[in-house]
Amino acid sequence: MQKYPMTVGGHAALEEELKHLKTVERPEIINAISVARDHGDLSENAEYHAAKEKQGFIEGRIQELESKLALAQVIDTSNMSGDVVRFGAIVKLVNEDTDEESEYQIVGEDEASIKDGKVSITSPIARAMISKEVGDVFEVNAPGGSKGYEILEVTYK
Repeated sequence: MQKYPMTVGGHAALEEELKHLKTVERPEIINAISVARDHGDLSENAEYHAAKEKQGFIEGRIQELESKLALAQVIDTSNMSGDVVRFGAIVKLVNEDTDEESEYQIVGEDEASIKDGKVSITSPIARAMISKEVGDVFEVNAPGGSKGYEILEVTYK
């Protein structure tokens, strides 16, 4: 079975989403279906069909979250240290072509958010950084061509 690596924060966020779906969304959609049924003929009842479709989405997401949480490999990065890039590392990089600095944290797939500076462990840049150290230079094959980066700093929180 495939394990899903995730940070403590990512695990908590998935648990919170699951709790919200079960305690808020599910009861609301059950009520919406009940109200739509009371409107009569179900074959031409758009509200009923929309509510049933949303219910299917919610139930599917609940199953997906339960599965991922059951197979979660929660990694606490607060007690990690060193200059080697591993899961959970916050890596400060410089683009060798533009001298533009950026900072990314390597996280699980469900936690990734480029606007928050979090990249998935399965992303090309994260895979290229893993096992590298401060001062190492690496290349990433991106859609716009190959880009070179140097690792300036590695921290863990």
